[in-house]
Amino acid sequence: QVQLVESGGGLVQAGGSLRLSCAASGRTSTTYYMAWFRQAPGKEREFVAAVGRLGITTTYGDSVKGRFTISRDNANNMVYLQMNSLKPEDTAVYYCAARSGGLTIYTTASNYGTWGQGTQVTVSS
Repeated sequence: QVQLVESGGGLVQAGGSLRLSCAASGRTSTTYYMAWFRQAPGKEREFVAAVGRLGITTTYGDSVKGRFTISRDNANNMVYLQMNSLKPEDTAVYYCAARSGGLTIYTTASNYGTWGQGTQVTVSS
């Protein structure tokens, strides 16, 4: 079973950038699909981005396309989310998620069985 720990969140002004990191430990391998989700107060958990097992295939939520980039470093069991041109509406707790197995990238939270504790991102206007 893999364990996930996010870091890199914080307070940033609108238009700024942050890079989130997700460290995976335990039984890690390239069989895991990895993703980022976020949840703002009073809202449902929202898909942000996901990356395939080899780091070649990626997909993004409509609200972050062109601004966020997901990547992974399988040699070091890391997943990253580079966030540029941040907006106040990006404010949320960001979660790293992992799915073992499957044949495609999944964009719904219920398809991921392992979650990190989350990291807060706050974008001020």
